[in-house]
Amino acid sequence: MAKRGLVWFKNDLRLHDNEALTKAAGECDELIFCYCFEKCDFEKLELGFRKIDIVRFKFLEQSILDLEKNLESKGGKLVIGSVSALETLPILVEEYGITAIYSEKEYADYELNLVNRITEALPEVQFHFYWGKTLYHIDDIPFTIAKIPLTSKAYRIPAGKEADPRATLGLPDKLKSIKKIVSHKCPSYKTFGFTKKEYDGAKPFVEGGETAALKRLEYYTFQSELLTGYRWSRNKSDGLDYSSKFSPYLALGCISAREIYEKVRDYESKIKKNQSTWWLIFELVWRDYFTFKAMRFGSKIYKTEGYKKKKLEWENDPLKFRKWCDGETGIPFIDAHMRQLNQTGYMSNRGRVNCASYFVHDLKIDWTWGAAYFESKLIDYDVSSNWMNWHMQAFEIWYTNPVHQSNKYKAQDFIRKWIPELSDKNDIEVLIPWQFEISEYIKPIEVCKKWDRAIGLIEKL
Repeated sequence: MAKRGLVWFKNDLRLHDNEALTKAAGECDELIFCYCFEKCDFEKLELGFRKIDIVRFKFLEQSILDLEKNLESKGGKLVIGSVSALETLPILVEEYGITAIYSEKEYADYELNLVNRITEALPEVQFHFYWGKTLYHIDDIPFTIAKIPLTSKAYRIPAGKEADPRATLGLPDKLKSIKKIVSHKCPSYKTFGFTKKEYDGAKPFVEGGETAALKRLEYYTFQSELLTGYRWSRNKSDGLDYSSKFSPYLALGCISAREIYEKVRDYESKIKKNQSTWWLIFELVWRDYFTFKAMRFGSKIYKTEGYKKKKLEWENDPLKFRKWCDGETGIPFIDAHMRQLNQTGYMSNRGRVNCASYFVHDLKIDWTWGAAYFESKLIDYDVSSNWMNWHMQAFEIWYTNPVHQSNKYKAQDFIRKWIPELSDKNDIEVLIPWQFEISEYIKPIEVCKKWDRAIGLIEKL
């Protein structure tokens, strides 16, 4: 009897270097390929915004449609569920006699809960889960999860010495889809309660999908050789080319960390090996570290007191929170980055550090509110990277002065781009508009005394 399997795509929206897909193609006579939206992910939180907002939805939609196109080029058809995998998968299993489901392995609480409920609902099905989220395979690192170090250096050096990334897996030659299956249309934005105005206004910072991911990888490395200068440009805020922009594609698994690693190593051998190529690989290793550290501490990383159970005093002013969300704090460097986030689903690393520091240390709002807002908006949302970075900003990293940073990184043009109220102001006014009684722009929530020196330096420009 022919073996029928199902490939359940989640945050691995690619054909290349996908072990679950490769194994299924090799072991099954016929296959169904499936992606399921979880409709509850688009509901509003108590904080007043959706868990996943419109820009994230649109980037996800682009990525799913590209996956569908790539599957069809190999003979596969994509079934898309619009309510939950808990509804779609049991129907497909019963209707088509599925005996095995292949999928990427999960590790975070929310995702694991879904997987566990599905495996319990389908006891007759054999599930095959494969690790594919990190550069180093979880079985290859020199630590058990319970012993993951508390510092990145203590993890990174032994991991680099004792483990090597596994080789990438190629594309399957042909996918044997069940003949009765036809590709489904992607659910409309209306299914999840979005309006046409919201959908049309959503402009993801980069285009979603595996095709765009691989194109970006080639562009940033061999085509433009921008990688050579990454170490020195990565702290900028404006434009596409100051950093790799691989993170949105990594977040949805449109590209694998191993694919990037192999391309960088190839670049080093043929073009240039320098601090920049080292730094990009370092970022991939850092991403691994946050993943494994999040696994060690589990749900503690989402708690206000964090995994160290530190007690901090929060004011939690809802008006200040709303102003921060909307990019209306009156601090141009903060507002420009928040407005960019709201419109495009993206923000530079420099922006994230400053917006989080200001949120925690100046507004004194519970850091988990900010982390949840970033989760709602970021097209490169990754559960470990997001929540662990916010956790570090709240408990482990020194204060970042947004006025000093705006001057240090020469953010005038970036601010003018995202804050049209300041578009005609000079290089001093645009950084500290409150010093000049500029009526077009909102007054700051507060001008902190600790900014005095930075303000003085700007005034002397």
